Amino acid sequence: METDQTTSNVELNLKLNRIHELLNKHALDGILLQRTDNFAWATCGGESHINLADSLGVAAVLVTQTDHFVITNNIEAARLMHEQGLAEQGWEFQVSPWFEANDKISSLTQGIKLGADANYPGALDLSGEIASLRAQLTPQEGIRFRTLAKSCTLGMREAIDAVRPGMSEYEIAGVLARSVESRGVQVVVNLVAVDEHIFSYRHPLPGNKKLRNYAMLVLCGRKWGLICSVTRLVHFGELPEALQRKAEAVARIDAEMIAATRPGKTLGDVFSIAQSAYTASGLPDEWRLHHQGGSAGYAPREVTATPTSNVPIHVGQVFAWNPSITGTKSEDTILVGERSNEILTEMDDWPGIDVQVGQQVIKRPAILVKT
Repeated sequence: METDQTTSNVELNLKLNRIHELLNKHALDGILLQRTDNFAWATCGGESHINLADSLGVAAVLVTQTDHFVITNNIEAARLMHEQGLAEQGWEFQVSPWFEANDKISSLTQGIKLGADANYPGALDLSGEIASLRAQLTPQEGIRFRTLAKSCTLGMREAIDAVRPGMSEYEIAGVLARSVESRGVQVVVNLVAVDEHIFSYRHPLPGNKKLRNYAMLVLCGRKWGLICSVTRLVHFGELPEALQRKAEAVARIDAEMIAATRPGKTLGDVFSIAQSAYTASGLPDEWRLHHQGGSAGYAPREVTATPTSNVPIHVGQVFAWNPSITGTKSEDTILVGERSNEILTEMDDWPGIDVQVGQQVIKRPAILVKT
């Protein structure tokens, strides 16, 4: 795993302290983490997935009042110990042969009061509280997020540059996957739509439709368990005036949401800003057609904002807002800083729409027009 060991240990100790606080809060003896996202979080980027379709990994973490274990089989143990660096982090490994029933979890948790992040007999469900802990990113995770975002940005730009009229949505999705995966990032969301398909669905799965003029590429890329989101749109030929107006309107909505994403505010506060911006654009009900995004981290959205969300915003958190107006969308991943927000997936050479929000100008991506 690509982390400095001293840095990794500082991060690990912080996370173990947070888990111990949760143990004490609920008077538990242990907390079991079996989900791949929580395994990655607890181990500072360890990867326990093999089958990407399975939310439960091939290894689990058990933290008690006195110990912290990684529980797995002999197929995965060496990789997790050495390639993932978990032995150096100080995890105690409990390993079962792959051909025997894995009773390590049951033997380690027998007779104790247990909390868990997934369904486990007799355990207290802590999935919501653990997701909240995950969203409170450490400085080390912020550094990894910048690296991830750069790879996603470069991959997206390379894919957009390769898109040509006549390509099918499947072909475009393949180009996006190749350009991102070749940079060491897993594609966990790959949505592609062309022409009228963009106007039909907010979550368009790629199909056989062939590009004439207009394409939308949506990416969520994962590395070290962290997930970064970015959307870009490209148009071949003259951009219709109506589409340009929609792009400018959604850019303003997104900019106002980004500006409002500051400590002291809640997700509901940002959502209220978005509603007002939609109304000001003359489209007061468009927000009802799709969620507007929320906090990010080890899931594309750790918490999705709603009108009543009272979840506070903190420095160091990452957000991905995705306002949309039928036919267009604006989405980047941002990091909440001490004094301002950093757009992690900004593309320096991408055409932008400058939006004045108070005393600041926030650049949002325009639709790239190609002749």
